Amino acid sequence: MIGITDAFSTSYARARVQFLEAAATAGLPIESHAHPLKGREGEDLAMDVVRDGPADADKLLIVSSACHGVEGYCGSGVQVFALRDDAWREEARKHGVTVLYIHALNPYGFSHVRRTTHENVDLNRNFQDFSGPLPVNEAYREVEPFLLPPTWPPAADNVAAVEQFISTRGEAAWQAAISQGQHEFAQGMFFGGTAPTWSNHTLRQVLRQHGRRAQRIGWIDLHTGLGPSGHGERIYAGRDDPAAIARARHWWGADGATPITSFYDGSSTSAFLTGLMWTAIYDECPHAEYTGIAMEYGTLPILDMMQALRAEHWLHIHPEASAALAAHIKAQMLAAFYTDTDAWKGQIIAQARQALFQAVQGLDL
Repeated sequence: MIGITDAFSTSYARARVQFLEAAATAGLPIESHAHPLKGREGEDLAMDVVRDGPADADKLLIVSSACHGVEGYCGSGVQVFALRDDAWREEARKHGVTVLYIHALNPYGFSHVRRTTHENVDLNRNFQDFSGPLPVNEAYREVEPFLLPPTWPPAADNVAAVEQFISTRGEAAWQAAISQGQHEFAQGMFFGGTAPTWSNHTLRQVLRQHGRRAQRIGWIDLHTGLGPSGHGERIYAGRDDPAAIARARHWWGADGATPITSFYDGSSTSAFLTGLMWTAIYDECPHAEYTGIAMEYGTLPILDMMQALRAEHWLHIHPEASAALAAHIKAQMLAAFYTDTDAWKGQIIAQARQALFQAVQGLDL
């Protein structure tokens, strides 16, 4: 067992070492998919995969981190703690469940304190059918002219334009317009891309390799940024399938205290999204019954979080910014997706651990 706070890191390089050391200590095989670029500290980047359990198990639980890179500072801590948690590992074995840890789905964003991949793509909007027409986000077209202003902090006219939009349309409309995803503005925010990213291709390879024998697959994907600080919202992650939604609610929300939300019915803090990462499971493991959630841990109020995202994206397209401003923006970005307090980390681990136990019990029903 490791101390809760000791499981978390404030750099990708350290987080990766912690994860690999935990796997090695547990005697588990490590599979590393090298990223083509280097990290913020010049370190190697990789999507690291660790399997705890036999390869031929018919029940598989996937636990993944850093789909949105900067959110990996939280997700990695959960994974490291789980690998050091003997009681949890014994629970998974008791139910005949193999656990697949995918560390740093988007290692570039994790290291560089960005939400996006090195292609400037939101990985969770990138799982589209690129052979056909891509979704059009009319609302993003509307906000695009004033979303990323020429200077940062924004000038008075830009502040007024944003305030006017929010006062007339509401915070939810502002969030949805930006976060729904778009495929037109390659340097814009929440860009879903026009082709599969490196992370998209690599994840599909991992799913094919490790999910080919599983008949039942569960998935907990770890996220941060939405909702009240420290609260882990359990957002249904899958197709709009009543049977799968019912399973998710039975596994993770049967006690009534932790309801499963969904953007399909408007109960989630998330806007309606397309191109979601979890849809890859249907392509790569079509034989398996799939049930999944995103664990979405709250940090800051939504407008503060969105402002931090705007600032960091502005910095991405303005590399000439002063070192002091860049450092300030990056610190603001990290704080928007990772609350570096013992109390917050304790909330994260307690809720994640509960969800992990519930998942293996659900897979064994």
